[in-house]
Amino acid sequence: MSGAIISHRGGSFLWPENTLLAFSNTYAMPVEQVECDVHLTADGEPVVIHDALADRTTDGRGPVAAMTASEVARLRIRGAGQLGVPSLAAVAALFARGRMLLRVEIKPDATGRPYPEIVPRVLSVLVDAGMLGRSLIIAFDAPTVAAAWRAGGLAGAAWLVEPATLRGLGVAGVAAVALAHGLPAAETGIAAADAAYVAAMRAAGLGCGAWGANHAETIDRALALGLDAFATDDPALALGRRALIGQA
Repeated sequence: MSGAIISHRGGSFLWPENTLLAFSNTYAMPVEQVECDVHLTADGEPVVIHDALADRTTDGRGPVAAMTASEVARLRIRGAGQLGVPSLAAVAALFARGRMLLRVEIKPDATGRPYPEIVPRVLSVLVDAGMLGRSLIIAFDAPTVAAAWRAGGLAGAAWLVEPATLRGLGVAGVAAVALAHGLPAAETGIAAADAAYVAAMRAAGLGCGAWGANHAETIDRALALGLDAFATDDPALALGRRALIGQA
């Protein structure tokens, strides 16, 4: 669907990011997709948290990778009462009850390197939840996305391209890298997405999307560009803007 809305981290302008509260509220909204971030614990459990370090969003300190799954489960989100860090299994189970697509962004560790075994572990959780066919894998590391996509069964996958990378490679270069990795889509920040980017992706047979469409101006830009999907921290506003533009 052109212009599919992705609730980024469960809608972090509206609720504490990457929490079951945010995901439950997103589940009740008529958006097409929801996005979460995953890191791997010391004992190999994919957990839903944006940063490699627990410090910013929780009452814990240090790398998530140095903690066991049970230790991560005891962390509490800063300023959010008793809300804790969910496992990917819990998030996948929530969305297994509906039709919304789940986007899982696979994050690197605190040194910026891919976690060994994170791809098969994430895919295993999605299979167990019955969500593999309704999930997409995204990452800034193209080989990570490619490994997940090659495994088969996913609804989609996308390489996340930093605007600086897009400027450096050019739209043709980005398309070439995505194709060289066998990927179906490439996505970038909304400020870097323009008609040339969309045209190049379409010409290469690639899907295209963007993140960071968080205010009326950028949401309207995303809709006008005809992107396949765009991520927003304010899914309520995005739904309202899409409805308004659709009525115009």
